Amino acid sequence: MGIISALGRTQLGINTFENFIQTDAAINPGNSGGALVDAQGRLLGINTAIYSRSGGSLGIGFAIPAGTARQVMQQIVATGSVTRGYIGVEPQDITPELADAFRLPRKEGAIVAGVMRGSPAERAGVRIGDILVDVDGKPVTSTTTMLDVIAQLQPGTTATFRFLRDGRTVELPIRVGKRPAPRG
Repeated sequence: MGIISALGRTQLGINTFENFIQTDAAINPGNSGGALVDAQGRLLGINTAIYSRSGGSLGIGFAIPAGTARQVMQQIVATGSVTRGYIGVEPQDITPELADAFRLPRKEGAIVAGVMRGSPAERAGVRIGDILVDVDGKPVTSTTTMLDVIAQLQPGTTATFRFLRDGRTVELPIRVGKRPAPRG
């Protein structure tokens, strides 16, 4: 038994794609992959990690939401692997401090801090300093939402990316690539 204390936890350094349920339910080393259920036995998530000073089950637990786990499972069953969209940018969250320091027009969102050489973004003309506003009409409010929206795009398709650049709105059609496998 435990209490869910937060939804949509990100920037934990566990994975590129983070959207965790935070709980104080006991998660022992070795039982990652177990179910996180509610009092009626409904699946809420899959236990994934624990932050514990002692290394034991007492600490803060993190679970992948059941909907996310279901999407990944269905893709693995259908194709044998998980494929995510990719455009090849290094994003940075826009904070109020960053917005003030650089006189940015928005206090939240994702700014392009880097563009990978040879990437779909480079081929489409994305520039360092561009602020991503939306992708096919889906708003981008942080690097997390940016990564999630792009990951859901099918490689090989073209999506419309709307940026703020030098005070103007720029729309770029970008042919989505396939996210490379993690190194290491």
